[in-house]
Amino acid sequence: MANPIIGRPDAFTRNAAPQQPTYGYDQQQYSQYPPPATAPYQQPVRTGGVMTLDDVIAKTAIMLGVVFVTAIATFMFMPPNLLYPAVIVSALVGFVTVLMVAGRAKLPIGGVLFYAVIEGVFVGAFSLLFEMMYPGIVVSAVLATFVTAGATLAAYKFFNIRVTAKFRKVVFIATASLAAVFLVNLVLALFGINLGIRDIGSGAGLLSIGISVIAVILAVLSLVVDFDSVERGIAAQAPAQESWRAALGITVTMVWLYTEILRIMSYFRN
Repeated sequence: MANPIIGRPDAFTRNAAPQQPTYGYDQQQYSQYPPPATAPYQQPVRTGGVMTLDDVIAKTAIMLGVVFVTAIATFMFMPPNLLYPAVIVSALVGFVTVLMVAGRAKLPIGGVLFYAVIEGVFVGAFSLLFEMMYPGIVVSAVLATFVTAGATLAAYKFFNIRVTAKFRKVVFIATASLAAVFLVNLVLALFGINLGIRDIGSGAGLLSIGISVIAVILAVLSLVVDFDSVERGIAAQAPAQESWRAALGITVTMVWLYTEILRIMSYFRN
């Protein structure tokens, strides 16, 4: 996303690795919200070792694995009458957790894994809601999410996409704005007010469909920014612990992308 976790202006900058030249950035749910738009941040503290691509891949795999296992358990064992409370509570807890965790100078590994568990509960409960209405939709959405992410990575590498400061700024502002809209909509929904921007199923209006399409586009652009952020962090020799921050940011984006694809697929189901 113009990811608030690893796409912020001061992530992976010279202060993270003082002996290197500066590679810093110029800027930078209940599926009702995309990844949080802001979070307080302190410069990472070097404790030994530098961030590598292998570290980022391994830690991202760990986080997505925790999300997947927790989601499967939730999907299989969550009582139907608890689905809606589980979706709302896990979404809010996950939102607050990522704000608290991402703002730490030294990322707490326990907090990162706790977030992955909470997101797993959210993904599992949210998926089950859709699967109960549209059997088979979850598998299709999971496959579509990874195909989309893979295609985005391939395009980023093979077409040598350049992420400029202006690109980051535009994606960041758009993501933050959409986040604000989704959060307001979620709060209003809790009081029974429906703005018609987060409907599901074939009865969804053009506004809901348009918002979802915009959200998917932003999620894809956010992945591009994530990939660029990782490359810059590696080039700047950011502290090894920052690989967890990179993994956290990518996980947040992937979950967001999945929920939006799931929602879009529901528009074409009866």
